[in-house]
Amino acid sequence: MSYAYVVVTIFLTVYGQIAIKWQVAAAGPFPVAPADRAAFLLRLLINPWIISALAAALLAAVSWMAAMTKLDLSHAYPFMSLAFVLVLAFSAVLFHEPVTWQKIAGLALITAGIIIGSQG
Repeated sequence: MSYAYVVVTIFLTVYGQIAIKWQVAAAGPFPVAPADRAAFLLRLLINPWIISALAAALLAAVSWMAAMTKLDLSHAYPFMSLAFVLVLAFSAVLFHEPVTWQKIAGLALITAGIIIGSQG
């Protein structure tokens, strides 16, 4: 069950990042004038999708606390790197962000680190 908490933490974290990117992109460019910036950020903060992303972050923290009751931090934390893999995949599919060979190489290193780090 402890690994389920880690998986929930990862998915909630990824959801939050994707939802925020989606809504920030839909909101348009960041304004230049300070007063416009404040209004822009306030509109984002009351956006239901942004609120759900913040709630997901809170739930991810709760899930992580549950995982920490059963697993060593040094064992569980490398799995959080899977969020990088998922965010890259979702950002490529949903936002048409480029997937370069450098990003793929980085993901390969992350994946190797997860495999090695989870062994001990």
